[in-house]
Amino acid sequence: MPLSLKEWIRGAAKRGGYEILGRRSSYAGARSLNALIQHEGISHVLDVGANEGQFVRELRDGGYGGLVTSFEPLPKPHAVLLALAAKDPLWNIAKRTAIGAQDSTITIHVAGNSVSSSVLPMHDNHVKAAPESRYVGTEIVPLHRIDTLIEHKPVDRLLLKIDVQGYEVSVLEGATALLPSCRAVKLEMSLVPLYDGQPDALELWQKLAGLGFQPWSFEPGYRDPATQRMLQMDGIFVRTDRT
Repeated sequence: MPLSLKEWIRGAAKRGGYEILGRRSSYAGARSLNALIQHEGISHVLDVGANEGQFVRELRDGGYGGLVTSFEPLPKPHAVLLALAAKDPLWNIAKRTAIGAQDSTITIHVAGNSVSSSVLPMHDNHVKAAPESRYVGTEIVPLHRIDTLIEHKPVDRLLLKIDVQGYEVSVLEGATALLPSCRAVKLEMSLVPLYDGQPDALELWQKLAGLGFQPWSFEPGYRDPATQRMLQMDGIFVRTDRT
């Protein structure tokens, strides 16, 4: 039986190393996040590890029009955030700082691709999979607990997004006052070591379970381009108390 045009196009794309996804598959992660925000009545999103605002653009594209506060420690991405937020009255950019378990200063390793910058040393697995992410320098930056920076009310319904390249537990340990108001947490979870000393996906799952959160959704993240093994996934967790 001859191939349909759709089958021929999909086959040609696959042979060229590409995949064509239908709308439902390609936007599944965004739909899940949007549904979570609506279901939980999220009123304030805390964007920890904002880089150049990619996550906030995803939120706005999905229809979220509420308050966002972004945190970014490196000067160049922070300047980009300030310029973008000048056009969005409900997008606040915190003073330039890393977020962790104490108020101090800390050294960040700056990655060649910016988004892979981390407090932690980079593991060989990461360098092999993404040579462009190799560290190119260091920067001493302020460090604060998010509890120090964010005033909130018990009635607030917060979404805490964490994208800190292996430093997730320290962010959570600096959010003890804030977490009871968090209806959901979104974070990257590594399936293989990408940074020395980072928790793996199971450790983060157990940590969040101990804090009163249960899984809502997992979405594929970064894959090793040589082997196609998944190295990271995005996890969304919600309060077990669904009030």
